[in-house]
Amino acid sequence: MQAVAVNAATEGTLRYSRWDALLVVLAGVHGAVLIAAPFLPVVALGLWWNSNTVSHNFIHKPFFRHRAWNRMFSCYLTLLLGIPQSLWRQRHLAHHAARVWRWHLTPTLLVESGLVLTLWSALLVWQSVFFLTVYLPGYLAGLALCWVHGHHEHSRGTLSHYGWIYNRLFFNDGYHVEHHLDAQIHWTALPQAARMGTPASNWPAVLRWLGFLNLESLEKCVLQSKLLQWFVLRTHEQAFRRLLPQLGIANHVAVVGGGLFPRTVLILRRLLPEARLVVIDARAENIQTARSLVGEPIEYICEWYDPCRHTGFDLVVIPLSFTGDREALYQQPSAPAILFHDWIWRRRGTSAIVSVVLLKRLNLVRS
Repeated sequence: MQAVAVNAATEGTLRYSRWDALLVVLAGVHGAVLIAAPFLPVVALGLWWNSNTVSHNFIHKPFFRHRAWNRMFSCYLTLLLGIPQSLWRQRHLAHHAARVWRWHLTPTLLVESGLVLTLWSALLVWQSVFFLTVYLPGYLAGLALCWVHGHHEHSRGTLSHYGWIYNRLFFNDGYHVEHHLDAQIHWTALPQAARMGTPASNWPAVLRWLGFLNLESLEKCVLQSKLLQWFVLRTHEQAFRRLLPQLGIANHVAVVGGGLFPRTVLILRRLLPEARLVVIDARAENIQTARSLVGEPIEYICEWYDPCRHTGFDLVVIPLSFTGDREALYQQPSAPAILFHDWIWRRRGTSAIVSVVLLKRLNLVRS
């Protein structure tokens, strides 16, 4: 989705971009769906989606040229979401400024709070069963989804997510690192602000806990079982051996991520005994685990992998749990050869299946 800037001095109602009209229309659709299908999931999912798309973008760059239109739209979002938008704005901008939030009573906040109290009172009086059994539980569930979403955007450092489906549905909300670097970039221009090496997750924020459970929990299971360690090392080594003839020179090798169980380092130390191996991992506890299992003379760097800064390697190995833009590395390899641990259905370059049971393959891509 390309940026479409609009000159406020010369054109129309919208201040920044014609694309903002889409967000205004969808906010209207949200309200219509809520009226037509007043069910708990609609309340919860609508609050979560709108708060992280329409409302979030409106907070940073109000859509309209005229202040009165922005005030009216803010009141509409306040009623639609049950959250005074001026309060939301105060809290969110404090988050961007990395300061402790303290709410300030303003005339706008008084009006918006009055709107929420009036709506809730009316529902409680005339639709008490709906309010107590559908609306209120849905509202609280929506807030919980918003909390999970916000928590995982920052729980392991600020991360982006570059999946195209999520960024279409959430209007580039996945470009979160880029948004924090400059909160004044319009949402349509965020993809152009993306840079290789930006910390990123394969999961959108609200589902990021799945990646933790699926991958890190499995790694911990491997650490607890000698049989699993044997199986993992055996299957991965077979795949590495099949790709070695295509590798070329590999005297200086970076293993990104390392993982709780450093299978790649253990295998490459045996297959490439003369190579200088470097583990690059942002988590100190992972490096400690690798040290205990591998020892020296492996070099360890406790940093996020940055392909623009960590250079000079003949081979870079990217883990399945890579925190970054995997697709960008596929398209523009940061070393003469890159080995990707990937899902079995993602075949790229020269490939070898690790295990059908593990649903994994190795992909070798050369620059």
